[in-house]
Amino acid sequence: MGKQNKSSDATSQGKQHFSHPHILKLIVNPTEIVLTCNACEQPNNTNKPFYGCNTCQYFLHENCFNAPRFLNHASHPSHPLTLHQIPSYSSRSYTCKACDTAGNGFCFSCAACEFDIHLQCASIPSSILVNNHPHQLELHFGSPYEDKNIKYNCDMCNVIMNRDEWLYYCAGCDFGSHLYCAITSPEVGVFPKQHRPIPNSNPNQNPSQNSNSNLNPNASVEMINSVNAAHEQLLAAQIRAQFVARGQEAALDLI
Repeated sequence: MGKQNKSSDATSQGKQHFSHPHILKLIVNPTEIVLTCNACEQPNNTNKPFYGCNTCQYFLHENCFNAPRFLNHASHPSHPLTLHQIPSYSSRSYTCKACDTAGNGFCFSCAACEFDIHLQCASIPSSILVNNHPHQLELHFGSPYEDKNIKYNCDMCNVIMNRDEWLYYCAGCDFGSHLYCAITSPEVGVFPKQHRPIPNSNPNQNPSQNSNSNLNPNASVEMINSVNAAHEQLLAAQIRAQFVARGQEAALDLI
């Protein structure tokens, strides 16, 4: 009786985000005014909450606020992607590898490969159903054809597609679609499983060679335990051998 929910009080006071020096406060019913998210560059077209700093006119969707800092994405399996507030290029803009359009807001990036994707493109589903086609469409990270020189059109807008950009595709019907044709209003949603990248102590080692150890955070402990167990088994075998040898010596003395 008389207790207060500290978590709700903390939420009402606001939260700190790595992208902004000030506390971002929760904005209730943001549809009353037009706000644009600094992360995904999309306006508040729903009644979902926003976090913002009115002094700086800096706003984030709740989903964008909670986007992970590191992301393992199937489109770029060789390296984890890092969330950047500002593109690292001198132009302060990037071209999304997924939808082939420019971006100035947040991006998931691999600096080593100059690989950048929008937040909303990083969280689109791996399969989708659309009104224009009776079957489920699967997400492809580039041309679905073995011959990469084949040109093909989007079956929704009939525009020639860039063979490097992502698309939704039905292999049985040879039906393909731009991401933005299949998802008219993409927003940041559920991201794939992510984890902080583990530094590679050997820079000459292929990242794929240590992928198994990255998947199991207890791999080092298990390896140490297995070595200790093997050492104990060796000591036990040596002790048994000594007992056998001493028994043989005692039998010879009796003879």
